[in-house]
Amino acid sequence: MHNLYLIIFFILGIILGQLYTDIGLELAKKGKIFSFKKTCPKCLHNLSILDNIPIFSYIFLRGRCRYCRTKLDDMPIFMELFTGILFALSYYAFGFSYNLLISLGIVTMMIIISVSDMSYFIIPDEVLIFFAGYFLIINCLSKGLIYALLSLLSGILLFGLMYFVMWIGSIIFKKECLGGGDVKMMFVFGIVLHPILGLITIFIGSFLALPVSLIFLWKKNDKMIPFGPFLLTSFAFIFFTRISVDMILEFLRLL
Repeated sequence: MHNLYLIIFFILGIILGQLYTDIGLELAKKGKIFSFKKTCPKCLHNLSILDNIPIFSYIFLRGRCRYCRTKLDDMPIFMELFTGILFALSYYAFGFSYNLLISLGIVTMMIIISVSDMSYFIIPDEVLIFFAGYFLIINCLSKGLIYALLSLLSGILLFGLMYFVMWIGSIIFKKECLGGGDVKMMFVFGIVLHPILGLITIFIGSFLALPVSLIFLWKKNDKMIPFGPFLLTSFAFIFFTRISVDMILEFLRLL
């Protein structure tokens, strides 16, 4: 039965991964959540249900539009597959529990914002507001109102710290070094994580972004690098691995 649930969550993930990709693109591009009418970006032909079966349509059509044979963007298939894997991993790690609901929320937020940030350098406020409320409700249901209020304070603290980092960076580098969306996203992280763990997400996210930044610097590419996906990857890593403040303090004592 356990393996069956893993398969079910994987299939659910790839189906929802397509939806999340569409939502991320639509929110950033048009400011609306989702359009049921999908067209080829080149020939503008309406795509049928058979053209939109997650993963399979891309494979059978070899990544091209059925009508004009234009090469389609590869990002959706990777997001669908990635969402499926993370959904299955969520069930594997937490089973049927409140933590499963939180992990599925983290994956959903991660996919939508990553698509939006990588495509248009936008982290939609609508997504942050929704998941801030979602995580607060889960905290209240699982651990009570007092814990939910404390997690809200944790979010406010992390937001303030990240805003301070952005302010200092803008003074030192004479330009904006962090996006407002990244700062607001730390508020959501604080609702789920202890403030110290929230600060660790910044460190890990920066560490993950460093190789990409060095490659761009080596190639003399002035293109901006979205920081949101790296922060979200760090956020998911800390939650899925169940790293605690005690583990971090013990590690520091051993150094």
